[in-house]
Amino acid sequence: MKHHFLLDPTVTFLNHGSYGACPREVLDEQRRWQDEMERNPVEFQARRSAGLLHAARTALATYLGASAEELVFVPNATTGVNVVARSLVLQPGDEVLTTDLEYGACIETWEQICRSAGATLRRVHIPLPLDSAGFVPRMFEQVNARTRLVFLSHITSATALVLPVAALCEQARAQGLLTLIDGAHAPSQIDLDLDAIGADFYTGNCHKWLCAPKAAAFLHAREQHHAGLHASVISWGYLAPQGQPADRDGFTGSSVFERRLQWQGTRDISAFLSVPAAIEFQRKHDWPAHRARCHAMAMELMHQLCKRFGLLPIAADADLAQMAPIPVPHPDAGALRRELFDRHRIEVPITSHGGQNFVRVSVQVYNTDDDLARLEEALR
Repeated sequence: MKHHFLLDPTVTFLNHGSYGACPREVLDEQRRWQDEMERNPVEFQARRSAGLLHAARTALATYLGASAEELVFVPNATTGVNVVARSLVLQPGDEVLTTDLEYGACIETWEQICRSAGATLRRVHIPLPLDSAGFVPRMFEQVNARTRLVFLSHITSATALVLPVAALCEQARAQGLLTLIDGAHAPSQIDLDLDAIGADFYTGNCHKWLCAPKAAAFLHAREQHHAGLHASVISWGYLAPQGQPADRDGFTGSSVFERRLQWQGTRDISAFLSVPAAIEFQRKHDWPAHRARCHAMAMELMHQLCKRFGLLPIAADADLAQMAPIPVPHPDAGALRRELFDRHRIEVPITSHGGQNFVRVSVQVYNTDDDLARLEEALR
């Protein structure tokens, strides 16, 4: 599969999780859309874009087990989190509940939002190794009368843990709490059925494991929340008359959700329009079989290195996917990352959590046993 990608052959690339990597034929599709836009930019942006985006959203929604009317494109999951966080009306004394496993940029978002509202961000400590069965009860032990929303990663960034978000969302609904799930790493790394998960809000990246072009992501929101969501950029969608009949020949779209979040001024929407090509690329290449192989490779490497270093894995194999968080007895994450790249030409992130450093290995379809053997030798 490596020949389908443009990756530098002199680099052992084990960091798909950070920004993804896009296949050649999907990039060709993006360039085709860019060329089409340049043939008549006015027609493309002002008269065709809403219809084109709706078609792309429909393909993505079908893939994700959702309705296209409850999904909009955003450039990244961080934007999706910010849209919800900035739209949520918090009162002094309110609380947002999360864990100590979350992505730093999103934690900073909530810290600022809560600070400005006089609210509190409560971070629940999750002991490692992960007790998946005890995760939801541990979270809801911290729920109180002031809790407004539960914010959670589907797959954590630093530690690569797949958290039981469907069970958490079910419990939250029963207690009348809102849920926002950060699925930055989830689409294509694991199977998704957004309707079955049942989150009030779910945001995820298409440019990571789905292998779409960079800056392709989505925000999914239940219809009852649409009127309360506000875009980070106020534009023409806010001026469209409410109740206007569906019109996808223009650029704003037909619903308040589309109108507010879809049109953000002039921008390149080719990454969004190329998402169906990424879905088709994976369908043609029997992605579930590749995903299973990659998971098996990642778990084997994790167990081998944990045994060598005398350290325990932080989760059962079933609670991980194509990323392996390998604990390493090295005190300086930055120095280790630089050593691996500068000396060994291995691109892999070194993450930290709870005083422990991890080599967070991503195994994607283009990775081979030789790639993992090079990392193992370098760490030795």
